[in-house]
Amino acid sequence: MIIFSQLCQTDGTHVETAVRPRAGGRVIFRQFIDPETSTHTYLLADEASREAILIDPVLEQFDRDLALLRELELTLLYTLETHVHADHITAADRFRKEMGSQVALSATAGVEATDLQLEDGDIIRFGSMTLEVCATPGHTDSCITYLCRDQGMAFTGDALLIRGCGRTDFQQGDAAILFDSVRNRIFSLPDETRLFTGHDYKGRMVTTVGEEKRFNPRLGLDKSVADFVAIMAQLDLAYPKKIDVAVPANMECGRLATPIADPPAQSRQARVSSVANLMEEQGRQDAEIWMGLGI
Repeated sequence: MIIFSQLCQTDGTHVETAVRPRAGGRVIFRQFIDPETSTHTYLLADEASREAILIDPVLEQFDRDLALLRELELTLLYTLETHVHADHITAADRFRKEMGSQVALSATAGVEATDLQLEDGDIIRFGSMTLEVCATPGHTDSCITYLCRDQGMAFTGDALLIRGCGRTDFQQGDAAILFDSVRNRIFSLPDETRLFTGHDYKGRMVTTVGEEKRFNPRLGLDKSVADFVAIMAQLDLAYPKKIDVAVPANMECGRLATPIADPPAQSRQARVSSVANLMEEQGRQDAEIWMGLGI
């Protein structure tokens, strides 16, 4: 196990919107969403030291996130990636250049441009707070869940979504491995543990271990590994629309990023309407199947 920490000095002004943690000092927590990809980005900071981390920052939202960090007078130590994303480009390199933060990613991903190569069991420290690195492969071979035990929070990326999970048909994904990761690493946490996921397409922001055990239609406790493998094999997912740009850029922590053009308004509207119709007709809960977002 490696404990990653940095020494820095800040002014430490008080922020009224900080929330009291279950143990230790006060923590600042924000949850953001990228409207185009429904990607969730998370800010965690220790109020006393002003040291902060960002989980899964999105390139197009760099200015938004940078503005808040400066408003709250936070020192960004790390940007933490849950995996090499296929649906958006990370803002990690932008933050590294602008704020001197370090980029952290699973060593399994093979991203040489990262600053920290994370292994299962490593600890990320910022101020009085810690995040534990938990390997949860299956969506990709390098997925990480970041566990904040003191707060009863886990950031699952795309390994486990609210009433769903990430696809397993690309980037060395494996349905049986994902089943094992969720059941033995995430579902082994206390039922009251709050889970913050990498995406949600219905505006939902948080779930719990207990909820997902009961209600997740793919990975609930009523499902066997054979059931789950069969479910994932039958999804017939579209080719991710941004994968050919996003993955190469993210293998360089976002430094190769180029703007991604939106589809023409007419075709975009037709695609959205088609998704809505299909979901209504077939009762599907996971819009990503039809939109091909590549999560």
